[in-house]
Amino acid sequence: MLDHVTIRVSDRTAARPFYMSVLGEPTYLGDDFDEWGDFSLTESDAAHPVTRNLHIAFALESVEETLAFANWRRGVNAFPLDPDGNSIKTAPGVASAPPIHHLWLGVADLAASRRFWEAVAPVLEFDVREELNRGFMVAGRDGRHITLIGDGRPPTEHLHFAFPVASDEAVAEFHRTAVAAGYRDDGAPGERPQYHAGYVGAFVLDPDGNSVEAVNHNR
Repeated sequence: MLDHVTIRVSDRTAARPFYMSVLGEPTYLGDDFDEWGDFSLTESDAAHPVTRNLHIAFALESVEETLAFANWRRGVNAFPLDPDGNSIKTAPGVASAPPIHHLWLGVADLAASRRFWEAVAPVLEFDVREELNRGFMVAGRDGRHITLIGDGRPPTEHLHFAFPVASDEAVAEFHRTAVAAGYRDDGAPGERPQYHAGYVGAFVLDPDGNSVEAVNHNR
């Protein structure tokens, strides 16, 4: 369901050790990004503020690792917070699974957010389902999901997350569908060779201003 999630941090050298304590060594360490599979950190700047009010769960490779993290969490009596105040938890996974298990996003207007996700869901091939009594879930066939919660908590801000599609035409259809429904363009369909040759993506903003991407890697 998720291709990747990128958060912007106020200090990457401070955030890196926090996430290494949960995820281990980065799978990629570059000038602009620290990556652990489908999760990455990048520095904020004037045009791209810090990601705030995000809750993210990571799938660890074993139940033992998950229990060890849970025991540590009980010691701090809360979900641990990264240096910018985003909270994390863990869930059992398998060695071949990507790190991200699920996201919780606060939203300012639950009905408006639902309209956005229902508009793009057919192109991205996932379901929009009822969840809890205070929100809804965007879920794919791999079990990973995003839960949107409108219970008065601060909205999640300045998050970037991408969904894989099977063709360049689907990338363009995602963008066309969202813009036609009144959502803001954040990057027209096209190749982004700075990521890798054949990377074709398109970006729109959800009602809370988070950047949502459809991407075809052409690999």
